[in-house]
Amino acid sequence: MNFLGLATRQLRRGVTTPARVTQWQLPQRVAAMPTRIHRRGFAEVRNPQQDIPKPKPKASTALRRAASASLPIRSNPNPTRSDIQPIFTYATAERYLMQNLRHSLPQGTVMLHDAWWVPKWTDSQTGKEGEIFLFANGSFVCWGLGEDEARRFAQEVLSRSAAQIAPLSEPETEDLEFVTDPQEKTRLQGDLIVLGQTPPLNNEDTMPIELPPSALPRDTVLARYAFSQALSRSTALSVLEESLEHYLSSVASLPHALQKTGKPGLGRRALVMKLGELLRFRQGLNLNPENFSDTPDIYWSEPVLEGYFNSLSNALEIRSRARSVNDKITYAAEMQSVLRELLTETSAHRMELIIIALIAVEVVICLIRDGPELWEMAFGKDEKQALPSEDTEKTYQV
Repeated sequence: MNFLGLATRQLRRGVTTPARVTQWQLPQRVAAMPTRIHRRGFAEVRNPQQDIPKPKPKASTALRRAASASLPIRSNPNPTRSDIQPIFTYATAERYLMQNLRHSLPQGTVMLHDAWWVPKWTDSQTGKEGEIFLFANGSFVCWGLGEDEARRFAQEVLSRSAAQIAPLSEPETEDLEFVTDPQEKTRLQGDLIVLGQTPPLNNEDTMPIELPPSALPRDTVLARYAFSQALSRSTALSVLEESLEHYLSSVASLPHALQKTGKPGLGRRALVMKLGELLRFRQGLNLNPENFSDTPDIYWSEPVLEGYFNSLSNALEIRSRARSVNDKITYAAEMQSVLRELLTETSAHRMELIIIALIAVEVVICLIRDGPELWEMAFGKDEKQALPSEDTEKTYQV
């Protein structure tokens, strides 16, 4: 016998081989630990001591999607470049009466084309200084001031004036950022506005000769005006979009009610009121002086300013959003037209039934009133002819 081979086999059986640990078989203590995923935005600066969450963007516009284009400026500071400062747009009403704003605005405010320009405004609490453009579409744009400062300006200045038409229950906001750099060209890069060198204007009357001192450089005041006008239009359009969404939500159940019950679900008066509200939306979108499709007159002779205005308008997708609002209004108007036709048909059918009932009542009244006469006219002559024969029989009997 091969005792050496037998001993070797017995030895192998007696030794226990440890189980193989694969990458899927983690120890229980390690597997129970939560997995942490660290995410970092492209423009975020790591600060382990401060982890302040930033507000979520309101919409995924082209401006938000192209935000990475501003990363070279944000990540590479320049000695001639200022710190990144905020631009905040605040809408408090559907419209402002511009003539009523004059007496409530701070001293030094001037009319710059279609907006009131506050060259310097210092916040009473934080001491921050910036400038403000107020437009007739119910919004104002703050340069160098944040949301808290904009809210205090609305409370301290606008609330005291009688200029707000249809104040909003909840203000609409839009935020952006800018830097100043005299070595760079004025432009929109990603989601950052760079204020620097601007080409000369075609018309000397476009820039007022006498301007009060402002919190920002005087050379770029018209560029800031053009960017501000685009921002104010976007915020005013957001107000209209929000109101239209509430309106569509209020009439969203009407097709379902029509499908289930066969009735419109609204009375004639309520339907006419809804139609008036819809027409007001379309008027605010297309017919007001501050509409969303026309280019302001100032830019017809100033292609440089028009470029600033169009660059931010295209980034905020103002024209496409306005077309989308018009399409929604058209759909709502078609639905209102169908419901109005149904109400008209229902009213016409009801009127037909009422007319038939009135004719039946009139026939019954005529039968009651003229029935005996008609009976006599129909059968009275035969009875009179039968009477002489009866008298004759009585005479013969006598």
